[in-house]
Amino acid sequence: MDFPTEAGTSLTRVDADDASTTPELLLSILERDGAVIVRNLASEDLCRRMRADLKPSFDSDRVDESGFFPSTTKRAHGVLRYSDATAEHLVNPLFLDTANALLSSHYTYWEGQKRLSVVGKPQIASIVGFRVEPGGKQQALHRDDADYHTRNCDFPVMLGCVTALTKTTKENGATIVIPKSHKWGPDRCPHDHEAMPAELGVGDAAIFVGNVYHAGGANVTKDEARETIGVFLCKGTLRQEENSYLEIPPEVAKERGFSPQVLRLLGYGMCQPALGFYKYQDPMKVIFGINDGETVQK
Repeated sequence: MDFPTEAGTSLTRVDADDASTTPELLLSILERDGAVIVRNLASEDLCRRMRADLKPSFDSDRVDESGFFPSTTKRAHGVLRYSDATAEHLVNPLFLDTANALLSSHYTYWEGQKRLSVVGKPQIASIVGFRVEPGGKQQALHRDDADYHTRNCDFPVMLGCVTALTKTTKENGATIVIPKSHKWGPDRCPHDHEAMPAELGVGDAAIFVGNVYHAGGANVTKDEARETIGVFLCKGTLRQEENSYLEIPPEVAKERGFSPQVLRLLGYGMCQPALGFYKYQDPMKVIFGINDGETVQK
């Protein structure tokens, strides 16, 4: 099979405050380009709160021994354990509605002579904060969904949303993206000169599918760190990249008082017919006592 090989030459920008910026619009741009920049996805106040929440984790992060992240990149893990602001950002309606439309699994099957149809909503693959400090080198261009051993017939299985907590520019390490690379086949490798910087103001976000080539950019400034929060969702039928049940075990989730929506995004809900059961029941009911319209009755 022949796949497209050309790279795009621009990143489309839309504004979340514009009534015409709908999930349908974002889906059409993502289908065409694999990525879109959404201005004003988060308020400046929310970004300020997230940045304050993540600061202790950034300040104490250790060097990534694998070398995938440069030594000058600081990361914040298990963010929902301590950041109310990030939990608020996670359920942004424009992003979630887009993710639900793009990643939900629709499946029809037989149980005996009864034909049933179910929908499985996406869940968190990972949530990570990033601080790229001065002198930071560029990451290697990559596809996030490589963790899932994906093939072209599987795409898309992930949607990412990287929101700027500080102004991000080409000079201070903004995420770089190769538009249209989500349509490439497995034999087409990415090249740095094809990538474009997703420059963002505070609260702006770069939203992209998991199979578009991208990377954290190089920070060539002398005294300007750039900070972002990345929310990455995957299909509900797949294993999560970040082990949510170790990062946010049930006792912590209860203590944090998460809404049913956040609990299900963490993976505590079931994907019908029976993915994720606990004692052959929905964990939302057994562990958290939630029995609402989305609780699976077994």
